[in-house]
Amino acid sequence: MRESNESIRELLTRVKVDKFHVSCYFRCDVTNKTVVSTLPFEPYEGKIEFTWQEILLHPIQSYNRYYHTPITIYGNDFSETIVLKCFEKIRDKFVWDRELSRYIYKEWHV
Repeated sequence: MRESNESIRELLTRVKVDKFHVSCYFRCDVTNKTVVSTLPFEPYEGKIEFTWQEILLHPIQSYNRYYHTPITIYGNDFSETIVLKCFEKIRDKFVWDRELSRYIYKEWHV
């Protein structure tokens, strides 16, 4: 079996979201080592565009449209989720073990 997004999900033990950050906790079951990855909380990735007229004439609606647009922290379409982005940030802490078909905390792996 190759590396997969499911293998990353298996490492995920906790997601903490606050006003400014999203923290994902990835734990290796073999070593019981947890690695935390934190990213800035961004309600949306800049795909919503506003004209200056919308912002000037409808500031509350513009604010609500930007800050209340749902983000995907974790889901079935795993390609652009925050969990995957958090894992990419700390990927060097894990190594793929072919025998176990899972990620293992790197310092333990021989």
